[in-house]
Amino acid sequence: MAGRRADGGRRAGAAVTSAPRRSTSRRSTRRLVTGHVLTALAVLLVWVALVAPNPGVGWTPSPLALLRIPVEALVLVAGLLLLRGVAARSFTVAVGLVLGVLLVVRVLDAAFLATLYRTFNPLTDWRYAGSATDLLGDSTGPVTAVLAVVAAGLLLLGIIVLTPLAVRRVGRVVDRHRTGATRALVAGTVVWVVCASLGLGVRAELPTASSTTAALATREVTTVRDGLHDLDVFAAQVAVDPFRDTAPGDLLTALRGKDVVVVFVESYGRVAVDESPDVARALTEGTSGLQAAGYATRSAWLTSPTFGGISWLAHSTLQSGLWVSSQQRYDQLLDTASTGTPRLTLAGAFARAGWRTVDVIPANRHDWPEGRAFYGYDSVHDARTLGYAGPGFGYAPMPDQYTLSAFDRLELQRRPPGGRQPVMAEIDLVTSHVPWAPLPRLLDWSAIGDGSAFLAQAGRATPREVVWSSPERVRTAYGQSVAYSLDSVVSFLRATRDDDLVVVVLGDHQPVSVVSGDHAGHDVPVSIVARDPAVLDHISSWGWDDGLRPGPTAPLWPMDRFRDRFLTAYGPTAGG
Repeated sequence: MAGRRADGGRRAGAAVTSAPRRSTSRRSTRRLVTGHVLTALAVLLVWVALVAPNPGVGWTPSPLALLRIPVEALVLVAGLLLLRGVAARSFTVAVGLVLGVLLVVRVLDAAFLATLYRTFNPLTDWRYAGSATDLLGDSTGPVTAVLAVVAAGLLLLGIIVLTPLAVRRVGRVVDRHRTGATRALVAGTVVWVVCASLGLGVRAELPTASSTTAALATREVTTVRDGLHDLDVFAAQVAVDPFRDTAPGDLLTALRGKDVVVVFVESYGRVAVDESPDVARALTEGTSGLQAAGYATRSAWLTSPTFGGISWLAHSTLQSGLWVSSQQRYDQLLDTASTGTPRLTLAGAFARAGWRTVDVIPANRHDWPEGRAFYGYDSVHDARTLGYAGPGFGYAPMPDQYTLSAFDRLELQRRPPGGRQPVMAEIDLVTSHVPWAPLPRLLDWSAIGDGSAFLAQAGRATPREVVWSSPERVRTAYGQSVAYSLDSVVSFLRATRDDDLVVVVLGDHQPVSVVSGDHAGHDVPVSIVARDPAVLDHISSWGWDDGLRPGPTAPLWPMDRFRDRFLTAYGPTAGG
């Protein structure tokens, strides 16, 4: 019995001690598996950061891009083999930060190409973060906008933080397997040289021997260098203004007594004229309707400095007569107001010549001191002062028809003591701003009032979720929204009692790539409408087409040429 008890005790003791061993073994296995998974993820992240293609116009992402040998990977492994200790750790952190930043640049490049049809500019484009947040808020609601911005920020921050950690982990693997890493380096170098010499690749645009990361880094450095140089280039251009010292009596003499309105139709580009049946209908019927109301019209094309958004670059280009193609140039131009000698804008020229100048920006809800300080507006009407009491429609806080009605009430029908000055205005029509849904319908002008009549349309139009369910629906909705804006302008002109009204209608830029497609240009239509035939006689030498629809061979000017030609045509030597 005693022997059996001793033997049973030994078994019980063995069973007790084996349980912790199995538990320790399972934990070790889990740690080992977790370590292998983390290492695999680290290698994948570093590999993607090294071989990801640099987005460009017309590019298409492909998993085949991973089947390449980046020369930067060979340099990275060589550096990890040569360096030890603190030097190796510093090397991994530095390389990881560079790779992380460049991967973020690739993500931003892809986003900018999808919307603005150009790559990200690290020197200036970070300033659009606030505008992008406001745009999302106006289009999808403030909560969705905040969530989207936070998610995007966390993604980009995560890339920058995780990439150095991934490179450091890869470095530890190389250090533990130096012989294998050396052999892999030699083999990879031989394959890279052979593929580079023979031009081998998984596809023509994806060579096996790649150096995309080095090319991207070089491009970003060049972009920053060119941007800094452009400060001096643009400053020299701003300083040259043939109309800066023109006397008030010599400005716009052929338009004295006229109300002149510049109407920007959001996203009204060549693609709308060429491809949308709704816009074709609006232009054809609009031309006939204006002619029946006693108007004549001439149209052509302008090349916008921007694409898919950032409308203020187009507005400032038209107004200043300078090619304002970046946020840096825009900020630099507006800074001239602080010098006491701001660039003469179209609005400033009208103000100098005796017009009351106003800007109507229905989507703006904040003070805009630059409107007076730089552009020269006497008054700015925005969402807070236009008196709208109806619902919003997508991005637009109010329909374009209401915007035009409010302008008519606040400015053209003003009867101050002693009579009113002629008015020069810029009006932004934003119903055709992305997301192009929901879309309002035109009302009888007598029913508009404070806009509460539009409450009956709330919830009845096609919602944005349906519109954005397919690219075809997006393109259709885009054309319908531009057609609505044009119908609003034509209907307003036919209803107005102002026989001395002169209107310039133009687009600010082409719509985003989902509508415009790849390789679209920057051309936008421009039209001048007036009842007085003398107004159009002054621009007869321009050779513009009759009607609202410019033909494919109508004159095409860079948008920055408009200011000088307009001031010349209607100046004391009118007819130029």
